[in-house]
Amino acid sequence: MILVASSLTETKPMNDKIFLDTNILVYSYSYAEVEKQKIARELISENNSQISTQVLQELANTLIKKFKVSNTDVVNCLAECKNNTQVYINSEITIYKACEISAQYGFSFYDSLIIASALECDCAILYSEDLNDGQVIEGRLKIVNPFV
Repeated sequence: MILVASSLTETKPMNDKIFLDTNILVYSYSYAEVEKQKIARELISENNSQISTQVLQELANTLIKKFKVSNTDVVNCLAECKNNTQVYINSEITIYKACEISAQYGFSFYDSLIIASALECDCAILYSEDLNDGQVIEGRLKIVNPFV
């Protein structure tokens, strides 16, 4: 079951920037795993959270295809995410960087695009359930699985 358009808006501290992978946002709307939902919402509300246009696209696709959320509710979720995070627009340079990361670290192109976006946002941490927990990319971006 999916929660749609609940308010997460709170005052955020000026900590290091963090980047959120799509799965973190999906859990923030899910009632199926309450503990993961709580952790995801805390990450969003208590940090200087960054996402990319790719994350918004993947979230919309997941909500529509997997959870059968209406397009209207998806738009509301996307607007809420935009209001609770900083949204980075992937560029041509981001795509080139993703190709380099994929070749160097062996990640898929789309995972590499998330990593490239996080690096371009100067984030210290990339929160993801799907990537290698504890791995450091380019000596400055640590991947953290917040659910372990």
